[in-house]
Amino acid sequence: MLLDGDQWRQHFDGYRQDAFRLEAQPASTMPREAENLARFLRGEPKPTEHNAAWHRRVKGFVATGRTIGRVRVVREPLTDYQRYQFAWGIPGNIAAGEDIRILDATEQDSGIPDQDWWTFDQSSVVHLNFRPDGTQINREPVDERAAECRELRRLAISNSAPFLEYANDHT
Repeated sequence: MLLDGDQWRQHFDGYRQDAFRLEAQPASTMPREAENLARFLRGEPKPTEHNAAWHRRVKGFVATGRTIGRVRVVREPLTDYQRYQFAWGIPGNIAAGEDIRILDATEQDSGIPDQDWWTFDQSSVVHLNFRPDGTQINREPVDERAAECRELRRLAISNSAPFLEYANDHT
């Protein structure tokens, strides 16, 4: 079974305590981000409502006592998409209440696979599967990987730095 559309949103929004993403994909070609990425690459200013729908969702999660966070895996030099995330995406996500950390895998293998996934309440796992060009193919529940993903989450967090700390040291 794959999670799409309303099923995915219900699954995501239904978590009770904790949502966590391991984000290893170096680039994303999500259609809804294409125009803003192009604007960023042209050097245009960030639109005032950039990512506002996500910020409202994160604020809603936090307001109900839930946590949400991610570890973003990078290798230098950053991809255009990662530079866009660092400049336009991540700061607003943090301001909305998301805990974002950076794991720099440029010079060391942390043992973290290049598979994006979300965990919800540390028991539900959903793989985000991508084509090589960064286009998301589907979202696949793989709850049988919950114990493995809890360990990978522990490793990712222990080998990462808070976004602002990483950004201050690498910009």
